[in-house]
Amino acid sequence: MILYNLFPLLVGPFNRWGEHFSRAAAMGFDWIYVNPIQRLGNSRSLYSIADYFQFNPALLDPASGLPPADQCRAMIEQARAAGLKVMIDLVINHSAYDSPLTREHPEWFVREHDGRIANASCQHNGERVVWNDLAQFNHQHTPDPEGLYRYCLSVVEHLLALGFEGFRCDAAYQIPQHVWQRLIREIKSRHPEARFVAETLGCTLDQTRETARAGFDFVFNSSKWWDFNGWWLIEQYNLIRETAPSISFPESHDTPRLAEESNGNIQALKQRYLFSALFSAGVMMPMGFEFGLRKSLHVVHTTPADWNLTGVDLSPFVAKVNAIKQRHAVFREESPTNILPCNNPNVLLLWKASAKQRDEALLILNKDPLNHQDFQTENFRHYVQAGAPLRDVSPEYPMEYLHEPFHYSLRPGQGIVLVTARD
Repeated sequence: MILYNLFPLLVGPFNRWGEHFSRAAAMGFDWIYVNPIQRLGNSRSLYSIADYFQFNPALLDPASGLPPADQCRAMIEQARAAGLKVMIDLVINHSAYDSPLTREHPEWFVREHDGRIANASCQHNGERVVWNDLAQFNHQHTPDPEGLYRYCLSVVEHLLALGFEGFRCDAAYQIPQHVWQRLIREIKSRHPEARFVAETLGCTLDQTRETARAGFDFVFNSSKWWDFNGWWLIEQYNLIRETAPSISFPESHDTPRLAEESNGNIQALKQRYLFSALFSAGVMMPMGFEFGLRKSLHVVHTTPADWNLTGVDLSPFVAKVNAIKQRHAVFREESPTNILPCNNPNVLLLWKASAKQRDEALLILNKDPLNHQDFQTENFRHYVQAGAPLRDVSPEYPMEYLHEPFHYSLRPGQGIVLVTARD
């Protein structure tokens, strides 16, 4: 999956989404991922859903003669016409606290000791974070497990009927594995092309692995937070990769914009997108990253007025990176991956070998987005298993021939992508 995250509040009504589909397709994305589009609770947060079968009025065109559901279907048809599939957030771990469901089916929700419906929460940096606008579904101990399950199933079927083909399952680890197993199995028996992606950020490695085993097609990984040093990411990757492929991202709607974090350093944006796209089987990029937008996406306050272009345009670079991913199998799977010794600690030397094809690859990445860094080696033979020559397929400054001994001064944040094929 090469996902482009279209953030609904940043775009506005469905009929304005077409130009963003065209741009995403031109950059080589094959999926559009959209955050929730349903009717919201009083907090107005995208993830505080009051009615799963109605639409957020902010996404509808009041001048359109089409009913809301048909406006949504027309939007999805536009995406398909551009060659894109559309994935949506599936939020069934909680609802809006003021949703009618809390009154109609109070037995579906977790209760506090005093009898009140419990707010949704999570652990973050060792502390409990509570969302007062969210009510936690009680998938584990509800006295009506069949009723709650059937309701969630009807939500998925409704979204499929609108034309969505995939689901990013919000806080998937908070829902018991057996619920996901049943839901995914039942949906895929009728819709075999449906895809389920688990959002597992913030949970333990064991929780991620157990969630992935429920039948998810992908999970999200934590490469966003890797500083290119240490082994924790490689260890996590290799522990999960045989259970489910994963998706990397350079930033998300839950993180600050990388352009803001790096103070507008374009090389830092290129460096992180190249690594994210080539590290794991899938990659996701939120809209605006390609234009270096610096204002964070917000689930309540973002509006179309925040789409302020700055003159930066990384679209050609992103397109070249996505093309590399599409052309080489080693970058489209969870392949065996390792960090190799390097004579310069400011350079990452990452080896990957396809488990399904003959592809093998080296990524030589300048960890430093501000300064040049030297890389040198007598030869590349001790890095790869293949006997065939390495080819430079880098998105920028590709070399026609790799001289040995090899010495190169990497530009700030630059990555060299070398591929070969084993005999």
